[in-house]
Amino acid sequence: MISGKSTLKLIDVTTGIPEDTIKYGVAFHECIDADGNSYKVVKIGDQTWMDENLKTTKFNDGTAIPYTKDNSVWSASVLASTPAYCWYSDDTYQNAYGALYNWYAVNTGKLAPVGWHVATDDEWTILGNYLMANGYNYDGTTTSNKYAKSLATTYSRFGSIFSAGCIGDDLSKNNSAGFYALPGGYRDSGSGVYYLNQSAFWRSASENGTGGFGWNRSLLYYSAEMYRDSYVIPTGMSICCVKDLFICLIVQRLLLLFSCNQEK
Repeated sequence: MISGKSTLKLIDVTTGIPEDTIKYGVAFHECIDADGNSYKVVKIGDQTWMDENLKTTKFNDGTAIPYTKDNSVWSASVLASTPAYCWYSDDTYQNAYGALYNWYAVNTGKLAPVGWHVATDDEWTILGNYLMANGYNYDGTTTSNKYAKSLATTYSRFGSIFSAGCIGDDLSKNNSAGFYALPGGYRDSGSGVYYLNQSAFWRSASENGTGGFGWNRSLLYYSAEMYRDSYVIPTGMSICCVKDLFICLIVQRLLLLFSCNQEK
């Protein structure tokens, strides 16, 4: 899948006959955040997913997201229902693992690049059902949740464990779905960061209906499953985005244009 800034729709490919040229259509999916970071993307089933964790420091309207490193300040942002992000330790982890965002940053609706949105709980479920039904379970079955390895990167960053089907067992068999999931850990609501290079946690855009909690997904190095959990909304997690449907993209761009005109 191609991502970047170009608007090219066709490419010329020269065949084995020098004077003969064939034009091939190429699916192009722009995925660029407000900082100018360009993300790889992957199509799985009918969904197009960001193939990296989000690392923007700005909302898609250009306003800065408050950076919060200190635990006491993170806790204060929670009490004030204020958006916040952090790196796992410092910005040396930015490119590989992306940032960790609290719920209030997600809930603005402006965190994802234009034309994209933070994946909902339902969209994560659709992804899982597709992987199960299409043979991505590590053992080839099609009925239960054993597809964690198909999403996890082959890089040696997940904790090692030697148990059949676990992400950490035989990394060379990981990532058959092309998702490149990395174990970016998470930030607790006030006490610090945990589980880098062991497990991956993604915040969804969906609350669980009980108040104060939100649905998330996780890949744990010692398991063959992708987990659906409900964490308190102050927890900082990685973010993965899904491409908008075409009609949603048109509406989003019109709203953004209207907002910009109102500010002039």
